[in-house]
Parts: sequence; C-alpha cells; structure tokens
Amino acid sequence: MKKIIKFIAIVFATGIVFNSCETTELDLASDPNALTPSQANPDFYLNTVQETFARTVESLGENGAELTRIENMFGRNYQNVYSPASVDNEWEQSYQEVIKNIRDMNVLAEEAELFYHIGMGQVMEAYTITLLVDFFGDVPYSEAIQAPEILNPAVDSGADIYAAALALLDQATENFNATPSALPQNDFFYNGDADAWIRAINTLKLRLYLNTGNIDAFDEIVDDEDDFISSTDEDFQFQWGSNLVQPDTRHPNYAQTYTAQGAQGDYASIWLMDLMDTSDDPRIRYYFYRQSATVPGAPGVAPNEETLACSLTDPPAHYVAGGYEYCSLPNGYWGRDHGNDEGTPPDGFLRVAPGVYPQAGQFDDDSFGEIALGSGGGGAGITPMLLASTVDFWRAEVAMSSSTSDALELVLDGIEKSIAKVQSFGSVDSSADGSLAPTPADNQAYLTNVGAEFNDVDASTDDQWNILAEQFFIALKGNGHDSYNFYRRTGYPNDIQPNVEPNPGAFIRSLFYPANAANNNQNVTQKAGVTEQVFWDTNPASPAFPPAN
Repeated sequence: MKKIIKFIAIVFATGIVFNSCETTELDLASDPNALTPSQANPDFYLNTVQETFARTVESLGENGAELTRIENMFGRNYQNVYSPASVDNEWEQSYQEVIKNIRDMNVLAEEAELFYHIGMGQVMEAYTITLLVDFFGDVPYSEAIQAPEILNPAVDSGADIYAAALALLDQATENFNATPSALPQNDFFYNGDADAWIRAINTLKLRLYLNTGNIDAFDEIVDDEDDFISSTDEDFQFQWGSNLVQPDTRHPNYAQTYTAQGAQGDYASIWLMDLMDTSDDPRIRYYFYRQSATVPGAPGVAPNEETLACSLTDPPAHYVAGGYEYCSLPNGYWGRDHGNDEGTPPDGFLRVAPGVYPQAGQFDDDSFGEIALGSGGGGAGITPMLLASTVDFWRAEVAMSSSTSDALELVLDGIEKSIAKVQSFGSVDSSADGSLAPTPADNQAYLTNVGAEFNDVDASTDDQWNILAEQFFIALKGNGHDSYNFYRRTGYPNDIQPNVEPNPGAFIRSLFYPANAANNNQNVTQKAGVTEQVFWDTNPASPAFPPAN
C-alpha cells in the first residue's frame, strides 16, 4: 500500500538536528524560527540535503515500483490509488527540504569557494527536478523557492526543466573539476571522489537522453566507459545505517516493515515473486524473506479466511484466461496481487518480509523464522539510484532497434552485474545460514536459460522485448523510477500481471498534483485525471497503452 514517510531531517555523522523552513506549501515565506543561511554551516545543509534527497527518491520511486508490479499496489482503481493528498510529503521534501536547502547552502558555499559542495547540490537538484517531471509533468521550477517575492510560482514545461537540469549537470561537472577550498565533512555517496560524481552526472544524462529520444547524445556518452557508471563499485546509491533511534538511520522500508509486531506495511508482489521463483532466479532469497514454509490454500493446506481471505475465493476470470498466478504461491511466497485492496489481517509473522537486498532485512535460508525488530542486517541497506546494471539495460533497449544479438549481450551483462551486487549483500545478515546461497553454477545456469529463451527460434520480437523488460524490472528492485519510465517508453512487458479488478480505469501516465500545491498555488491547476502524459511520453493514450492494466 502507499507509504508516506514522515521524518525530521537529521545529520548522520554528528547527530545534529537541523531544520530548514518546513511548510506544507511551496509558496509560503521562510519560517522565522528556522536558521538563516548566515547562521548555518554548509556541511549541516549538505548532510541534511543528502538524507532528505534519498528519502524523496525512495518514496517517489515506490510509486513507480507499485505501478510496474515490482512492489504491490494497494487499490483497484488507478485514479483513486494515488490521491492528491498522498504525495504532499514528497512534493514538500523536494522543494522545501532539498532544493531550498541547496539554494541556502550555496549562499555560503559560493562565498567560501566550496565547489565540491555546490557540485553535489547541483546533481541532487537536477535529479530531483527531473524526478518531479517524470512523475507529475509540468511543475514549478524557474519561479520556485522565491517567497516572499513570488508566492504562486508558475509551472514550467517538462522540456524546459529537462534543459535546465542538463545545464545544471554541466555546471556541476565544472565545479567538480575545480579546486575547492575544502571538501564536505560527509559525502555519503562517493566519499570525496569528484571523478565518481562526474560519472554519475553523465549517467543521469543518459536517462534524460533516453527519455527524450536523443540517441546520438546517448551514444556519445557510452562510447567511453570511463565517462559513465559502468562498474558496480561506481554505483550512485545512498547507504543507510542500522541505528534505531536518535537518529533512526535505517532504510525507510526496513523501518516500516521490521517491527515487534512482525511485518507491517507493504506486501510483496506476487508477480515478481512468481517470475523469479519459476525461473530459479538466484536473487530471490536476497529479495524476499519467507516467514512461512507454505500458505493457506496451497495443496494439502487448508484455506484460512482470517489470515488470507483470497485463499477461499476463485481467481478473477481474466486471471484464469491469462494464466496468472493468483493470491499467493504455495511455497511460502505470501504476498498480494496487483490491485488487491483487502484489509490487513493478522499475518505479520506469516507473510513475506523484505529480504537482505536492498533493505538489509533477512536472507532467506529456509529457516522460516519470525522476523524481529533489528533482525537481519538491521536496515543498513541502500537506496539504488543509478546503477551500472541499469546502464546495460538502457543500452540494450537502444540496441533492440538495430541488433537483437547486441541487445541480448547487454541484457546478460546487466543481469550478471545485478546478481553479483545482490549476492554481495548476503554477508549483511550474519546470522543466516549461507549454505543455501546460490553457487556460481546456479548463476551461470540462470544466464544460460535467459539467453536460450531470448534466442529461441519461436521467440517473437514481443517475446524478446518482454524478456528484456522482465529482467530489467528484476534488477531494479529498490528503484521504481526507471521501471515506470521504461514501461511508459516501451509498453513492455506486455504480459505483466493485470489488476485484479477487470476494469481498473486508465493506467496512470502521471500523478495528480499534490493537494497542497493545487489548493494553495493559483498557478497550479489540478489535473482532471491520471491520463495526462509527461512531455517525453509520446506513445498512444491510455487505456490502450501500456497494454496491461
């Protein structure tokens, strides 16, 4: 179900609490009780921005993951699932706690020639504003964060914001190439490595060029592997901690799920678990932790209306016709179908919990024990933002138009990088029995099977696109932003599990504007529905596209 994270911005390294203007509106003047730039420290600003940025990416990305079945979506009618009020927090975080704090930091950083600080802020701002465009469409930017002079900032076109983001990234590159008077106290992403930041800049450009169809610019970057993230040790990701309180540094999804009452919040996606289970995907034990060896309604197991209501119901007719798994998988993969809106039963110690990747939960070693507060890796996971494996899949997408053999090679490269990264998290859960970890032979068998399916003489172009898309979505666990973009760009996979509701309404092409923005800013007009397409989404309109609702 939709998760809204509320938090107080904290500084990880020092434990110092620093609050900027925190309002529920984009257009309010500064809080007179907040610190002003002249009273603050650039490092405090930067620490706060990094963490808030990670939470914003995590929370918005969950929407995309739910829409593309990487995570479970709670609600049968698309238009009602993501209400305007449900995204107020992400909007506020983006403008008031990321962009505004960056602007305030720059007042001090520019005077002190802290070029590295400025460059980091420019990358995070470019990522944030393009994230907003990809989810909402046209949003305020050029007039934003200018209260009290401008209280009702006008929206800019998504295309203009993309152009502004690319310009910001160029400026960031210049700043990382300059000699700063000092490095940040904490660089939670690259620990003071300017070259790594420049690779991340170029990788973010790849995303923007791919979305807008600028393949020449895309190819110009990928011509030199030193220019972009091509190895997993260069990945752009935020590392969370395991501290429980004062401050809580754990991965947000872990903090929500691993409680004294068992698993809470979001359910695991039946579609993703079934796809990985039936293909012997060597990452499945890292993604999902089973608390139960079986589920109600499985062969030889009685249904249970109290803990799993759907175990007593027949699958919808369109699930039967399409051959989709319904309700749960018999071997303990206890989750929910896309759009299941049943209430929450007493299943906290029964259903699947997040695994060791990326949330740093528990590794599934067939022990089927109950999760506990602090168990597994204690939440010291990551929020993946730009990964080397993602770049391989982007390149495969581009290659599909010219050479399917080249595309397959890139798909396999992406899978191999993803498997290695995911399996490196096994050690995070030191209490697990590692004897059930997949072997190199298991990994190779999986790669061989994917290649064989892709090259099967009976495989159509649609089949190959579906394989590419499914493997990309699996590798994107923890990042729903890129899966949502891919799904709108290509329409694949076109055989993905549909909503349990046979008529769920048109697929969401962009989210409603947040309630606070639409209600309080005279220049933001609420959308009539969720079918409004962002500027780069030039595919046919919903509900015909994407093909699976």
